[in-house]
Amino acid sequence: MNKSIKSRAIVILLTTFGCVAILLGPWTKQKDYTREAADFFKPERLRKNLSENIRLGLDLRGGTHLVMQVQADDYIKAITEGNRQKAVDELKKGSIAFSDIKTPTNGQLVVETQGTEAHTQIREKLLPIFGSDIWTVSTSTSPAAVTFNLNKSAADLFRREATEQARTIIEQRIDAFGVAEPTIQLHGRTEDHQILVQMPGVDNPERVKELIKGEARLELKAVVPPGTLYATRDEALASLGGGVPSDREILPYNESRADGNNINGFHVVEKTPVITGADLRDARGVPGQNGPGYRVAFSLKPGADERFGQWTEKNIGNLLAVVLNEQIKTAPSIRSRIADSGEITGNFTKQEAEDLGLVLRSGALPAKVVYLEERTVGPSLGADSIRQGVRASLFGLALVVLVMLFYYRLSGLNAVIALILNLFILLAGMALFGATLTLPGIAGVILTIGMAVDSNVLIFERIREELRAGKLVSSSIDTGFSKAMVTIIDTHVTTIVSAAFLYFFGTGPVRGFAVTLTIGLLANLFTAVYVSRGIFLWQINRGGRRAETISI
Repeated sequence: MNKSIKSRAIVILLTTFGCVAILLGPWTKQKDYTREAADFFKPERLRKNLSENIRLGLDLRGGTHLVMQVQADDYIKAITEGNRQKAVDELKKGSIAFSDIKTPTNGQLVVETQGTEAHTQIREKLLPIFGSDIWTVSTSTSPAAVTFNLNKSAADLFRREATEQARTIIEQRIDAFGVAEPTIQLHGRTEDHQILVQMPGVDNPERVKELIKGEARLELKAVVPPGTLYATRDEALASLGGGVPSDREILPYNESRADGNNINGFHVVEKTPVITGADLRDARGVPGQNGPGYRVAFSLKPGADERFGQWTEKNIGNLLAVVLNEQIKTAPSIRSRIADSGEITGNFTKQEAEDLGLVLRSGALPAKVVYLEERTVGPSLGADSIRQGVRASLFGLALVVLVMLFYYRLSGLNAVIALILNLFILLAGMALFGATLTLPGIAGVILTIGMAVDSNVLIFERIREELRAGKLVSSSIDTGFSKAMVTIIDTHVTTIVSAAFLYFFGTGPVRGFAVTLTIGLLANLFTAVYVSRGIFLWQINRGGRRAETISI
């Protein structure tokens, strides 16, 4: 055996061993390596490793498929309302007269005045705050008003940002929830603002849906001294003289204590929070310190902890309201300086505390989401799909093997060996790169079998042509491979380019098909050319001399 054949044999054997190790090794999850090494070679252990290494998609494993739409206009509304509050504060601070500030539509803010004298001041004061590059301003005399309008291009950008931010937050929530190998991606046209979520193996989709759309606007606000708890909203309003100032608000108070008592009423609080949920570094559900129930402990980010510490130091003895979704959950008295941590009490269950901590950690959604489509695939249906797909693959493979052996005789065995190695490399590649096997992916495996055989047919027919022309066996093999190479590369490259378009512009199942097909085609370039040629070289050089005939 010459040096070239030995080197090819070593490469082929190492590739085969590597593929088997990737498929059957305990790589994907933390294993107990204290057991004896012999345990790793037990059939049940190898089957378990294989099932863990090959990730199954939603259609094979079962789970939940959701398509949701982000109400991106709500984000524009929030920006508009936020600018309205800024305008009120800035104009009052600058002693600039105005009658009212209205937001007739999303992205439009109208400052009404008694006359036109303050129009220039209003424009110069507010436009830099709003952003002169994204807002335009106009004035009118009848009625007297200054109107700010959000640019269309800026509004479209904000909508896209809201959708992308919602996708990121949903991904964080689902990852923290523990869904294995989910798919979260933008779906459909950009202007539709849709998000696709696929959660394999989820048996409680309703809880996940609640986590996805749940809002957790956490704000810590100062209770206005002396911190009276009013029984009704009217009593709280009367304490303010019958009207709520722009820097105050009345919020309901509802605290469920661990001893079973409930405290209800209303507090008057400052409108501007001391800190918000955006200042949180972490939040987790933990057991209650006194009695049954759970609480949510949180810690603050650098900067926010210093700000919070300064405020609590100046307000010892006053009440601090922990406001969750516009409702006061608890209002403890500040006894000392608090720097970097706090808690939300409320006699939560374990699941409620964990879910609330999860939502607080991931932040609030920028806009509401609505569900457009929901499908649930049962595990039995997925198992049936696997059986049918594997059965189809094995049936197709068997027919291909019979035809190749019948038509090309011993050379057909060459093609069969290359084809089996191709399948090993394909599955190992999917396991190595974490690709998900879907039902369309199984179709890609079947198509790969056909493409692999097609490459061998091209090579074998070229070799036959050279043999008919009277050339030697070795020369016929060299010429057959060299002439077929251009055609093989051309067909594979064009198919891979097509698969790339399917991957970048398709959704879950279509992308699974594209990934499987691409890995299979790349493996075929190795097996149909390198492996198959190596087998031919070994066949004609065995025994120490070149063979004069070949079975093809």
